[in-house]
Formats: sequence, C-alpha cells, structure tokens
Amino acid sequence: MRSDIEIAQAATLTPIVNIAHKLGLVAEDVHAYGQHMAKLTQATVNRLQAQSAKAKLILVTAINPTPAGEGKTTTTIGLTDALNLAGYQAMACLREPSLGPVFGMKGGATGGGYAQVVPMENINLHFTGDFHAISAANNLLAALIDNHIYHGNALQFDTVSWRRCMDMNDRALRRVTLENDTRTGFDITVASEVMAIFCLATDLADLTRRLGRIQVGLNQSGQPILASDLQAEGAMAALLKDAFQPNLVQTLEGSPALVHGGPFANIAHGCNSLVATQTALRLADYVVTEAGFGADLGAEKFMDIKCRQSGLRPDVAVIVATVRALKYHGGVDVADLNQENLAALKLGVANLSKHVTNLRQHFNLPVVVALNHFTADTEAEIALIQAAVQALGASLHVCHHWAQGGAGAIALAHAVAELAKQSSAPSLLYADHLSLAEKLDTIAQKLYGASEVTFSALAQQQLARLAELSQGLPVCVAKTQYSFSCDPKLRNVPEGHALHVRELRLSRGAGFVVAVCGDIMTMPGLPKQPASSRIRVDTDGRIQGLS
Repeated sequence: MRSDIEIAQAATLTPIVNIAHKLGLVAEDVHAYGQHMAKLTQATVNRLQAQSAKAKLILVTAINPTPAGEGKTTTTIGLTDALNLAGYQAMACLREPSLGPVFGMKGGATGGGYAQVVPMENINLHFTGDFHAISAANNLLAALIDNHIYHGNALQFDTVSWRRCMDMNDRALRRVTLENDTRTGFDITVASEVMAIFCLATDLADLTRRLGRIQVGLNQSGQPILASDLQAEGAMAALLKDAFQPNLVQTLEGSPALVHGGPFANIAHGCNSLVATQTALRLADYVVTEAGFGADLGAEKFMDIKCRQSGLRPDVAVIVATVRALKYHGGVDVADLNQENLAALKLGVANLSKHVTNLRQHFNLPVVVALNHFTADTEAEIALIQAAVQALGASLHVCHHWAQGGAGAIALAHAVAELAKQSSAPSLLYADHLSLAEKLDTIAQKLYGASEVTFSALAQQQLARLAELSQGLPVCVAKTQYSFSCDPKLRNVPEGHALHVRELRLSRGAGFVVAVCGDIMTMPGLPKQPASSRIRVDTDGRIQGLS
C-alpha cells in the first residue's frame, strides 16, 4: 500500500468553496488560502454563534497510547466519512499538528491511509500560520515584560513567571538565562497559556479579556502582575485576530473538517478550539471531535476543562483501541506484536476496560469501542476483545477505515448515530468548590487508580500560595501519556502508585491550574532518529517522507 503522503498527493481535492457550499456557506463566508484551505470569516463565525446548536457531539478518545499505534485521529476522520457515506451530515473538528512531533517522534497528525484530512503537507507544516501567530503573541508579552523592567520597573517586578515559546522540540531551550541574569526558559507553543486561551475563548472580546488576565509575575509585595498591567492584551489580540478564525479543509472523501488550535493533551488540555467546535455544531448534524492521547488525559480534560467552561456535553464517546496495543499493555515486546498471543491480550484488555469504565462511571457517557483493524489481527484475538467489551455492557465495532476509508467504518457510524439518539446526562468528575489538592486526589484515585498524590517541596509551597487563587478552577494534569501513572514504564492498569506533582502553574487567563507530574517536560526533545531525517523536497517542489 502507498504511504500516507503518496495517497494524499494522488487525491483529487474539491475546491474549498465547494466544501463550504456543503455546509450551507457561500464564497463570502470564507477567506481562501489557495484552492483547498480557507478560514471562516469572523463575520460568519459571529453570525453562526447567534444561532442555536443543532448537532450531536461525538467525542473520540483512546486507550493509553503505545509504540504500536492506536489511530485516534484516523478513526475520527474515518468515522466522519462513514457518517456522511451512511447519509448523515457530519463534519470533523480536529487540532492542528505541531511542528515538534511532525519532525520528532510522531510524524504528521492528519490521519493515515485512506482516512486523512488534506492537503496533508500544508496542514502538517505551516498551514495558515496560526501557531506562528500564537508564538508571536506569547513572545511579545515576554518582550514587554523585559522592556518594562529595563525602563525602570514601575510595576516593581520581583519575580517573572512568564516563559517564551516556540513550535519546535528543542531541549536546549528548557532553561535559559537572559542578559539581565533572569532565569527563564521556553515551552513548546502547544503547551503555552496563549494556546490554551486561544482554544477556550468564546469570541474576540473573551480572547482579549483572557489575555489581559494572564499572570506574568509577582511584585515586591507579593501581589500578582497581569498582562493588562503592561497594556499587552490589545496588541496580543491583534496578532491573533486572523488566526482566531477556524480553518476549513476536507477529508480525502470530501467531508468538511475544521482544523483549529492544538494544545497537547499530555502537557495542556488537548482539545481543538472551542470556537471551531461551537461553529461546527451549527453547521452539521454530527460533529466528530477528538481529545488527545488516552481517555485519562484528553477525555478527562475535554470534560473537566472544555465542557466545564463552555457548557458543552458530548452525546457519545468512542474509545479507540487496537489488538497490537492491547497486547503491548499485556507485556508483549514491539517486535512480537504481530504474533497471536491470547494470554497477553487477556491481560492487556484491562487497559481498555478501565477507560470504558471511567467514562461510563465517572462521566456518565455512553461509550462505543472502535477496534482499529491491523492485517495481523486474528479472529480469536478480536473475539476475545469483543467478549470483554460486551461483558462491560458496551459494543465493539471492527473498523477498516485506514484501508477502505469511510466504507470501512459504516458499522461504527450506525452504532454511534443510534446511541446518540438516546438521552444522556454527562457529568463532570469533581465539583468546582473542592480545593486544588482534593481535585488532584479525585483525578488520581478515581481515574488513574493511584493510592495517593505526593508533592515536591516546591509544589507544596505553590499549593499553599495558590489556595485562594485556584478556587473554582479545574486542574490540567501534565503527565506521561503512556500510563495511567506518571511513570511511562508502568503499562496496562497499575495500582497503588503515587501521582507525584513536581510543580504547579497558574494559568489565570486560560482558567485552570497546571499540575506538572513526574518527569514530563513542557519543552520536549527530539528522539535519536527524528522523523525529520526522512523528509525531503524533490525537484518539482513536492514534499516526500512526511507521514
């Protein structure tokens, strides 16, 4: 079979204006970036936001990721195509890829096989420039802080907490010392508070207010200094104005997709922009969106941060799993994953069961399981997983969208549509009034199976200092995606472990507190063999090796 980029480059794309027409939009509603990408105009977004939402919201999440791959984005796209193929009107809402993983471990993030959003090269690389605008807004604020101190420090900065960012994995920038001997560092753009604000703001006015609320440091009396004290929010919003308009693209089968915003789920809240989701809910009958990594991260944050702040509630949750990944959780090495191993699979299915139980028991969500099919899967392995899922009272559907496009996920599409017809009352994991420590305890013990939460000496000091400021705010846990614990080596469903909080960061503008756990880094590094080594441009200007 051809590579992802070969499939994407061989496709005949529909002009983006025609994709807009499928949604009931006209040429004046979009600002085109070439023939196949566009932004919805701000006037269009404002008009749609004044209308009532009509769509069912489908949340796609997954088991804990493994080196074997799960295909959550691919399933999101395949399900959207399948819903349209089955006669429903559906569109996808996805995050924009970050250059860090594109050139690092993961490669591209636009789906795979015959379930992709296109043009995949543009989306994976610079796209419409949104991430550059977010980085610029973030770093403008950093420059204004340093400039203010240089010109007399009228606000009496004692400490500066604001960090710079860039959309690239560069471990050398984690800790830097400035010319004035200030110690600071860089985060990857997708972990920045500006990215979180961008993805949670309801409109331009809310975006500007949130930017003004960013806490950038403390004065000599220990009082917070905000971005608004530097009169920074207006200029930052100006840099973000065009980026804030959702990006319209298409799948290989011509399904509309809004690809907008991109916070990581292991170090941020892992959901596409709220403005894109809200807009999509007024344009289609089914909106399929994803939340990053496993349900312990992305889905929890989708519910406890995005839904808590917006009032959104998904109608159905789809959990993506693969036979290979479940065998890995059962202890099989990557090299042996294509061999049938029912004993290991029986153990590894516990990871899937835990995620299904979490979403149903703690969030009251109707759940469907999508088994992303690989050619080495055996009938006995599929039957084992099917029986385990049925024992939980859920349904499992084997999906072939990677190889067949939407036609390979028709059964999943019908199951999701039927389940979405049923009334449900999704709930949040914890109440607003709980303390920061109580919220962390709830997440760690109920979702992760931890016995306790421990705090470093620094985190204990920050916990005391944030006691009042964090009241009413949800928690964004930054931890490894590979385990329910904060130790990436603990596969499957570890029990009795401790969630160790290394640091707490107040994201005042975004409206949550980040708990940095274990060894997670907010500026990742590149692997020994980065994906960038495979990428090149031929003499005709066509990109090769991107996947």
